[in-house]
This record gives sequence, structure tokens and C-alpha cells, in this order.
Amino acid sequence: MSIGSAILCFIVAQRFAELALAARNTRQLRRLGAVEIDTGGYPWFIALHASWLASLALILPGARVWSWALLGLFAALQLGRLWVIGTLGRRWTTRIIVLPGEMLVARGPYRYVRHPNYLVVAAEIAALPLAFGAVALAGIFSAANLALIARRIAIEDRALATAQPALDPR
Repeated sequence: MSIGSAILCFIVAQRFAELALAARNTRQLRRLGAVEIDTGGYPWFIALHASWLASLALILPGARVWSWALLGLFAALQLGRLWVIGTLGRRWTTRIIVLPGEMLVARGPYRYVRHPNYLVVAAEIAALPLAFGAVALAGIFSAANLALIARRIAIEDRALATAQPALDPR
């Protein structure tokens, strides 16, 4: 198995595990009275990520040259992803879910960046194709992701504006 194939298998397994966790958290949050914002925008993210993975499946298995530095960056981004998921705990989902009365999270990476998960994803979408020399793929998916994330952040910020400010920065 090539390094590209191994990385692709890892990413696919990781994404399915994350979708399962997100679905469980979403069900729990909805039981608590949480509301989903922008249900219409979610399928666009699914389409983007599925297309990105399909594109990677076309280039990674046959890739003969790669950048260890960019693969190292990608590995570090996985630690950032885990930090975000661990910080949000049961509140982490792949959707915009707002639980009325909950305080905003201001610990972990949220202490430094308002939307760390989007930063991690944006960097991943660029870094992995670049690690295998797929500059066009990195550019196309980065641009599409930027458009979706800019829209989503605006919607999410409006929805979270009604949340209580965080009191516990730990």
C-alpha cells in the first residue's frame, strides 16, 4: 500500500468516525432543545468534502513524490482537530446547532481563535493535496471551502450572538 493510499484510508475512516460522533452529539443536543441553523447549507459541505475525498482518491494512490514537511503539517492539524473536538465535547457537531441558554466556549483553542475547526479544515484542504503536488486541486477546493466557510461563519456568528458570553475561560 502506498503512503497516499494509507493516508486516504486514514482520512476516510476518520471522517466516518467524526460523522458518527457528530450525529450522536446532534441527537443529544436536539433532545436538550437545541436548534439547527442553516439546514440548507449543510449539504454543500457534504458535497465539498465528498468531492475533495474523491479527488484525493484519484491522485494519492499513484503519487510517487510527496512533501514530508506538508505531511507533517497535516499530522499536526489532526492534533488541532482533536483539540477542537475534545474542547467542545458533546457540543461538537458538523452542523450549526445552538443550545439556548448555553455559554459560549472560551477555553482550549477557542481562547485564541473564534472558529478553530474551520481554520483546521481550511488548512487540511490545502495542505494534503499540496503535499502530493496537486496544486490545482488545493486551489480549487480551498476557494470553494472559503466561500462556504465565509457564509457559514456569518450565519453562525448571528446565531451565537444570542448565546451567553463565556465566563469560564479554562
